[in-house]
Amino acid sequence: MNSVLRDLVKRSGGLVTRTAVTQVVPEWALEHACRTGDLVRVLPEVFVAAHLLDDRPGAPVLSRLDPGVAALAALAWARGRATLSHLSALAAWSLRPQTAGEPLHLTAPINVGLRARPGVVVHRRNDLVVAPPHVVVRRGLTVTRLEQTIVDSWPILPSAERRAPVIRAVNDWLTTPERLTLAVATVPRLTDRAALRTLLTRLAQGCRSPLEIWGHDHVFTGPTMPVFRRQVPMRLGRRTVYLDMFAERERVNIELDGATTHGDPRQREIDLRRDALLATVGILVVRFAHRRLVDEADDVRRETLAILATRTAV
Repeated sequence: MNSVLRDLVKRSGGLVTRTAVTQVVPEWALEHACRTGDLVRVLPEVFVAAHLLDDRPGAPVLSRLDPGVAALAALAWARGRATLSHLSALAAWSLRPQTAGEPLHLTAPINVGLRARPGVVVHRRNDLVVAPPHVVVRRGLTVTRLEQTIVDSWPILPSAERRAPVIRAVNDWLTTPERLTLAVATVPRLTDRAALRTLLTRLAQGCRSPLEIWGHDHVFTGPTMPVFRRQVPMRLGRRTVYLDMFAERERVNIELDGATTHGDPRQREIDLRRDALLATVGILVVRFAHRRLVDEADDVRRETLAILATRTAV
């Protein structure tokens, strides 16, 4: 490979465009590097160093790249006329990894003449402008805003995977249920819209995990149950802890322990210390494990009501 071209490829992280190359070397140098196998064309006018491709010669070229490099290649090909969106933007927001062989998603304004390519899906939107505030830069990549990304991704994710990015985005304070609800309202024909709206309602009510949502829907609501306050901040000395489900009048906090918590001695020790601190301010902590909540829902409900009744009598 031409030494000047080699230096450019190295400084560019292994990815170059025809425009960038021909600014420093003649076009024949690029063509020669492609013929010798030093560079590989992955999209029109976009080339990568051959060593960046994985060892799957029969697979589409773009899918043989690390997902981050592939995303950069797609944006280089778009030349500012489109932005990463849908599942590709979801990966840039660190809410779901881009899986091997999964196509990249770009969204462009309706009048932009980008066509789908092997490994690249091009969506179009009437109201999109590829500039802030419609797009943001995340991990060095131009992507759709988070709320739009989540709504766009919802119908193309497998149904079992749809809730996790939404819950994580809210738990990580990247967005709020209210902002997501506004985004949903802009897409009237959204697939499985009712399920997303229900999920956002539960998150707005303070549920922060699939287990808490399940408990809300099947165990801890009804005419005989108090209205629990969720994710209640409680100051304990220099610490602030958050109570999963707090019955304020009875001074009872219900904690739901997920399946991953079971058998973790370190987490168990942390929980016991926290429960002891809450006991010093008169709060009884009652914990239910994932297995019991799911397999013995009626028993958990009866036990909860009995505990609450005892605390009321006292």
